[in-house]
Formats: sequence, C-alpha cells, structure tokens
Amino acid sequence: MEPQSKTSAKDIFINLGAIVALYTTVVSLVNLLFTIINNAYPQINNGYSFLGSTSISWPVATIIIFFPIYILLMWLLEKDYKVNPDKQNSGIHKWLTYITLFLAGITLAIDLITILYYFIDGQEVTTAFLLKVLALFIIVGLIFYYYLADARNKLTAKSRNMFRIIALVIAIAAIVWGFAVLGSPRSQRLMKYDEQKVNDLTNIKGSLESYYATHGSLPASLQEATASDYYVPAVDPQSNLPYEYTKTGAQTYDVCAEFNTATPPATKPNIYMRPIGYESWTHPAGHYCFSETINPNLYAKPIPKY
Repeated sequence: MEPQSKTSAKDIFINLGAIVALYTTVVSLVNLLFTIINNAYPQINNGYSFLGSTSISWPVATIIIFFPIYILLMWLLEKDYKVNPDKQNSGIHKWLTYITLFLAGITLAIDLITILYYFIDGQEVTTAFLLKVLALFIIVGLIFYYYLADARNKLTAKSRNMFRIIALVIAIAAIVWGFAVLGSPRSQRLMKYDEQKVNDLTNIKGSLESYYATHGSLPASLQEATASDYYVPAVDPQSNLPYEYTKTGAQTYDVCAEFNTATPPATKPNIYMRPIGYESWTHPAGHYCFSETINPNLYAKPIPKY
C-alpha cells in the first residue's frame, strides 16, 4: 500500500490552481495558434464565411498571466514534494492527474481520428489543417507524457525543468509568431477599431432599412434615421467624427468610414449571411464607401405609425 498523506487546504488550493492555470493556458495557446494559422494560411473558397475576429490580444494576455501562475504553483508543489514525498500520492493530486490524463488522451484520439477521417473521406487536407492538427498533437501530447510520467513517479527535478523550458519556448514562440503574422499591439488596436466600424455600419444599415420601412423613403441625413435609435452609434469611435451617409437615389445610398487596414485575407469574403441574400463588408485601408440598395419589394406598404 502506498503511504497516504493528509491533504490540507493548502494542498487542495495549489493542486486545483495549477490545473486551472494549465487548462486556461492550453486553451489560450491553442486559440492563439489557430488564429495565427487561419491568418497565415487563409482558406480559399467560393462560399461565404462569417466575420471573425483576427485579434490575438486575449489569448496572448491570458498566456502571459496564467502560464507564470502555473509554473509558480508547480514549483511550489515540487518544493513540497521534496519535503513530503508521500504527498505525490495524495487523493487530490492523483485525481487531478488522472483526469488530466483522461482529457489529454481523449483529445489526442479525436485529433488522430479527425485527420484519418479526412484522409479516408478524400477531403482536401490543407496546410492550415495539418498545422492545426500538429499544433494540437504536440501541445496535448507533451501534457499527456508529462502527467503520465508524474503518475508513475518517473519525474525528476531535471525532467521537470526540461518540460518547463519546452513549455516556455512554445509559449514565447507562439506569441512572437502571432505578432509577426498579425502585427504589434498597436496594429491589434487598429484592427479592433476597424471591426467596431464595420459593426457600427451594419447597425446603421439596419436603422436605415427600418426608416425606409416606416416612411417609404430614405432619410435626408443619418441623424434623421438614428434619432430614435439610441443604440445605433453614428460616430466613428476612433476619430469621434460622424459616419458618412449619402443618399444617392430613391432606394440607394452610401455609408462610408475611414479604415486603418484592409480586411485580412483570412476573413475574405467578409460576408454576413442574411435571410435574403448576402452582404459584404470587405474593405481596403483608408476612406471607403459601401454602396447599398434597398429592395422596395420588401417594403411595399409603409408601416403605419401609432
């Protein structure tokens, strides 16, 4: 029988904290790598795709905070194990170790099944797909190997340090790669501004359509259309200047904004799916106008005001 050590509140806190920090770091790292791969190797197709964020700010920030927390908590555990070796056999440590092994094993199996399915089904295996499979396999494989060795009490101080160094190199390499592909923190901020502008123009388009449905005509100015729609922003969040709106015909108009960057290739075609047809919000850098057309057949009879 293996000796059992009494589990204290401190042991529970450190073990749970380490596992939570590990899972959070891994999810953020995978998210970061997938975002980078999507942008570095965009999928080329003729279909539509939903607009997705190309920002890596959240996963990078999460890794920078949670990865050191994980390393610190694991160092505290290792330090405690040197004084009380039997604590490696405590219930909380064993449970969390085997749960992690189970989740890592399931993820590896699904990863291998996915690539095998694509091969058997004759589907195209793109560079982006292979890189995602490889990234997931390496990250989860290292976790599985580490915790398997830990469960078998095969880890030494040297091997633990080796795993720390490997994990640190992977995290730093992913962050550097992310900034190389998607730009610096300043570039990320500019892209967030552009995403917000596209979202604002979408809301403005909805407000203009609502106005047309009610009045049977387009408004003369943007302020007239958004006067009652307080949730529709009519001002550019970056410049604090009003968005441009020009009525070009009975059912046609332009909405314009100043964009910092062109729509990233990974989000092209930048299209929202609508109940009837599609609308594209793909834009270049600089001042750009979207020419929109109201379908009068959708609003044959103006909605009466009460």
